Amino acid sequence: MNNIAAVTKSMISYNGRDVRRINHALKVFSFASYIAHSEACTDEEIFIIEVASLLHDIGIHNAEIKYNSCAGNYQEIEGPPIASELLSPLSLTEDVLDRISYLIAHHHTYSNIDGIDYQILIEADFIVNIFEDDMSENQISSIKKKLFKTKSGIELVESLFV
Repeated sequence: MNNIAAVTKSMISYNGRDVRRINHALKVFSFASYIAHSEACTDEEIFIIEVASLLHDIGIHNAEIKYNSCAGNYQEIEGPPIASELLSPLSLTEDVLDRISYLIAHHHTYSNIDGIDYQILIEADFIVNIFEDDMSENQISSIKKKLFKTKSGIELVESLFV
């Protein structure tokens, strides 16, 4: 089993029967992987993006238990420790693990986006959220202008929603 398959299996197992959240993670993963490959990211960037996209919302269950909320700021607090635990069998380098944890800890923070991996995770999550939250054209246009920077992400939003 390769590392992405192992992470996918761990994410699914951790989420149990929460099919809605499993589907969300898989959709974000698919769009993130597509954008990363389209933007000619390095193999390491693609791996980080794919793992972070699979695990970006992994803190939701703990956030709901601890804070009675699935708000993004609580997900950002609760997600990295769980992700580290799920990733421990993979023997990742400290730099890769730190970056994945950083992305999970900031995936609802839209200022100071400091890398292509972060940008792609934000865009892929929004593409899925636009559909899942049934956003209006005005909301979509505003989000696209404010947050989308990659050519592939912009093209996806325009072809899917505009």
